[in-house]
Amino acid sequence: MVEKHVTDGPTSQWSDQARQARLHFVSGKGGTGKTTVAAALALTLASRGQRVLLVECEERQGIAQLFDTQPLPPVDTQVATLEGGGSVWALALQIEHALLEYLDMFYNLGFAGRAIKRVGAIDFVTTVAPGLRDVVITGKVKERVIALDKKGHRLYDAIVVDAPPTGRIGNFLDVTSAMRDLAKSGPIRKQSEGVATLLHSADTMVHLCTLLEAMPIQETVEAVDELRAKGLHIGSIIINRVETAHLPDDELDAIAEGRIDADRVRSTLTDAGVEFTDDDLAGLLTESIEYAARVQAQQVAHAELDDVDAPQISLPSIDQGMDLGGVYELVAVLKKAGA
Repeated sequence: MVEKHVTDGPTSQWSDQARQARLHFVSGKGGTGKTTVAAALALTLASRGQRVLLVECEERQGIAQLFDTQPLPPVDTQVATLEGGGSVWALALQIEHALLEYLDMFYNLGFAGRAIKRVGAIDFVTTVAPGLRDVVITGKVKERVIALDKKGHRLYDAIVVDAPPTGRIGNFLDVTSAMRDLAKSGPIRKQSEGVATLLHSADTMVHLCTLLEAMPIQETVEAVDELRAKGLHIGSIIINRVETAHLPDDELDAIAEGRIDADRVRSTLTDAGVEFTDDDLAGLLTESIEYAARVQAQQVAHAELDDVDAPQISLPSIDQGMDLGGVYELVAVLKKAGA
């Protein structure tokens, strides 16, 4: 019999350090729902009355799909207003736009940058030197973190980044340190030092989104070790799409193995006044066995996270799927968990 891990609600494990951070990266293996989780986190922070920027850096327009809006431009665009004065703005980074900004900002090469774009050199540079792409993206994120409004106040209270997947997140966040070491002087070194300082500071947290499946969990465990070795701060492990255990714990394993008291189910339905056929009952028993097997598998997978020293929050499966209604359901869970 497996140890029980899946519960009716989330683990209340949003740390004080994460609550005080201003920059949140959300990573996870592809398919774990990290874009949805990042959007839910942005809305959660905005529900406190904060002005939040949600950044997408993989050019997939996933944020636009979630908020049911037109494809986002590479500039800050408001996508949600919440009661209490909070708001969510979104930025869909485009590498060409960000690189041209970078050249103009640090080298006054706006005209040259446009010429580079015309001859296709941007694609060449970001292909031959892929680390440059990450330097430009993290540099843009840092620029938004320190941005001020006309009154000299911080433009955003918090920034949430839908970051690259766990297989790349370590190099993505630490690439600026490597560039800083390569560039001994000049604007690149100065910029790299500023970005590296921010990313390794307590102002920055990395949250890892996973599913209760073998490969996502393995990548999550490896990412925790890698990020900590690089001096980066882990916020929470966010376990997405957790099945709620509707069946009795002491019967779950037996049902998962196909041992189910059909006569008791039949009499319970009859006593409740439910009309059903033999085929209906057979289908219900089959679905119950399949459901129990899924919950049991998640419990086994969850045990792999027992030795990971990091806060964990469980998010439920959402019936609506990937839409804004489902995202707001996750917001409620994250708020309850202390985010």
